[in-house]
Amino acid sequence: MKPYFGLKGNWLTFWVSVACCTDMTLFGYDQGVFGGVNVTDDYLDTLGIRNNSSLLSTITAIYDIGCFFGALSCMWFGEKYGRKKTILVGTSIMTVGAILQASAFSPAQMIVARIIAGVGNGMNTGTAPVWQSETSKANLRGMLVVIEMVLNIAGFSLSNWVTYGFSFVGGPVSWRFPIAFQLIFIFILFGTVPWLPESPRWLMAKGRIAEAEQILADVDNKEVDDPFILQQSNEIQYAIRREREDSVSLSKLLWASITRRKTPATEGNKGQHVLRRIALGAGTQAMQQFSGINVTSYYLPYVLQNSVFTNLDPQTANTQSRLLAACNSVSYLFFGSLGIPIVERGGRRFLMMVGAAGQSFCYLMITVLLRYNQPQFTYANQVAEASVAFFFLYYVFFGFGWQGVPWLYPTEINGLGTRTKGAAIGTATNWLVNFIVVEITPPAIDNLGWQFYIIWTVFNAAFVPIVYFLYPETAGRTLEDMDRYYREDGGNFLVWRDADAIGRKRPRKYIEYEESEVRRHSSVISTKAARQAVDAVEKEKLGSQRMENVLFMVTLKSGTSFPSRSLSVVSSDDPGDNQHYF
Repeated sequence: MKPYFGLKGNWLTFWVSVACCTDMTLFGYDQGVFGGVNVTDDYLDTLGIRNNSSLLSTITAIYDIGCFFGALSCMWFGEKYGRKKTILVGTSIMTVGAILQASAFSPAQMIVARIIAGVGNGMNTGTAPVWQSETSKANLRGMLVVIEMVLNIAGFSLSNWVTYGFSFVGGPVSWRFPIAFQLIFIFILFGTVPWLPESPRWLMAKGRIAEAEQILADVDNKEVDDPFILQQSNEIQYAIRREREDSVSLSKLLWASITRRKTPATEGNKGQHVLRRIALGAGTQAMQQFSGINVTSYYLPYVLQNSVFTNLDPQTANTQSRLLAACNSVSYLFFGSLGIPIVERGGRRFLMMVGAAGQSFCYLMITVLLRYNQPQFTYANQVAEASVAFFFLYYVFFGFGWQGVPWLYPTEINGLGTRTKGAAIGTATNWLVNFIVVEITPPAIDNLGWQFYIIWTVFNAAFVPIVYFLYPETAGRTLEDMDRYYREDGGNFLVWRDADAIGRKRPRKYIEYEESEVRRHSSVISTKAARQAVDAVEKEKLGSQRMENVLFMVTLKSGTSFPSRSLSVVSSDDPGDNQHYF
């Protein structure tokens, strides 16, 4: 049977994307399902956590600690065993966690189950974007990773509608079934990942060059000796050699940056700016979480009940909160999809800056409106309800600006030797900050009220200048272009005046370099082909000469007399005229 069932080109990319998108859909579903579970009566009574916001937040947030350690494990496990095996192991761990969550009867069991599920999800989310990036064409990479994150929103939306629908059922099934539903995505992962190609860049790092080049050719639907494939292969191998020559552990790099001590290893990495690139990637993940997204992703029904619908009876507030959270998820999905066509055209920097500015404005309006949601104000109910529009609008800006880019950026900004580590550290940063936000939200709402939202207003406003001054553009660049930028151009710390760093289009010098390399490999192939043709002719001549010598020796041995002619073999087209002359 042919590898990948004979699929090549766009179809092969499509199925890799199906696996990665399923992984991120599972992540979104798992992230959103507890938003509805946390306001389900049977769940609160079964676990005995009603009116205990601290334990409620701990059970919800402890999942992120598992994700944190799962993401960190990718630095070792993912580098040693590859992208596919990491995802399969992570999915297996998630299976155990999902079953334990759906069957929980105590806070202790639920906490253990959430940690286990988190470890598996951390491994998957730390690996899937890297796998997608390393098996995609440069012009599709951004779009495909953003599609992953849009389907992450789809999973989030689905979880909101499932929990809303089952809220009318009542009893244990109202929360156990929504938790168990994630097993469907797990089965899809087990059915797709095993037969798909491994990352060609990881294979080359392990010395499996021929296998990697074949995958590069299959992904581009070209022959393995095509000049473009050879140019890609040489670029990747050069990057691997450079990374290995300059290889040094992250702990040594960090210690050297703190103490300012220079060693041969750290001096070799100076031209690669490893720590800065890791920090930039992890920074996008930290900013995504400090934007306040999981104040609402994990707790939107809770937030609406306790910050907006405070003047309604509990049952009405519960139903309206669930319904609005579900409707908001559809709006979130729609506007998140807008990031697909503009992530390459607009660039990463533009999306992050516009998104952060819009999010800051929304939280500012939410803060002001909830300030007047107090009984002493005449129009308290109307003002509180008006704030719902800005929760919706917040998701519009986050959906196209910050949903996908923070997952894409660490896989693009880091070099090959640190890409797995950089993505793992970035994902771990996401989960660690996520834990902080999710852990503090219920108690903070109870104690700070409307003032809690000032925090997210300030954070989002600060992200605009941070991105503008510090973050280089990665849209339109190959992964090797970014290595060249830091290696040859010095990688300016403040990038806002560097046209090559902030331009939305690929710098011309990188295009010219790639074209020259393709021409060089084309000439090498042409020379090689010509040499092979000459060798074939010479081989044929040598074979003919050997035949003549053999026949001549036979005539000498037999004593047969032949006309004196030049030693050549002549054969006519007529079968009856096949006579040999010597």
